Amino acid sequence: MPERLYILNGPNLDMLGRREPHLYGRTTLAAIESRCRKVAEELDFDLFFAQSNAEGQLIDWVHQAYEEEAAVIVNPAGLSTRSVALYDALRMLDRPIVEVHLTNVLGREPLYRDLLTAAAAWGFLAGFGAEVYEMGMRGLAGHLSRGGRPCG
Repeated sequence: MPERLYILNGPNLDMLGRREPHLYGRTTLAAIESRCRKVAEELDFDLFFAQSNAEGQLIDWVHQAYEEEAAVIVNPAGLSTRSVALYDALRMLDRPIVEVHLTNVLGREPLYRDLLTAAAAWGFLAGFGAEVYEMGMRGLAGHLSRGGRPCG
């Protein structure tokens, strides 16, 4: 039976490919989703992939992931540094969470470095561009195949 996986994307990620391509590249979120669907099929994940600019919608999806006992890959984007509510929602999950960022947020301006939501994650990937999604999926699949729990 396939493992349920949610890939959730936060604010402004719908503008990938057009927004600051010197930082985020030219790959669109639709292209990332397409690649994730192929990898999900290969790894036997039942994939839910979504993006919202609304914090509340992301929290609702995390609640849904909780109900479905799904693992989560999340790119909270700008919410990663300020959303206590999203952090709290992620902390209640019983399955592993991987937080991803396209850029190396730890090497950017100070306001991007204080990652609140990352503290809820089992794994963290940043700086590899759109590849972070596939890397996260593969790492998560390996972890789950070894009976991995949320915190390592």
